[in-house]
Amino acid sequence: MPNSDKLCIENIINQTRSSEIKFREGNFKGAIEDKRKVRSLLNSKFCDEDILKKFKEELSLLYKSKFDLINDHKLRIDESKINKIIKLLEQKSDEKYNQGDFKGAIRALRRSEKYLAKKNKPV
Repeated sequence: MPNSDKLCIENIINQTRSSEIKFREGNFKGAIEDKRKVRSLLNSKFCDEDILKKFKEELSLLYKSKFDLINDHKLRIDESKINKIIKLLEQKSDEKYNQGDFKGAIRALRRSEKYLAKKNKPV
């Protein structure tokens, strides 16, 4: 089982990095397709808490910024509010995707991932 877990997390991280590269190049449709694959892998029965933890660590590395308003906001709100925001942004992403607005879809999904990323401790 450890090999399948390692393979799963590697696949998730590679898809996430691929999506990030495509987003920066302006390929919004490719970026959202990769993110949707990652989301389906995370929702599968093979994803456990360890994989989710590693995914969150990867997200925190990807979205690391000196001036991050979302991180500042996360420090002030509770976990249930964060989960509501994530769900709302994922729904918005799905709506935009169904309308053909791939740029809006990937932006909403990336924003939700920033809320999902591992919290940074205040200094």
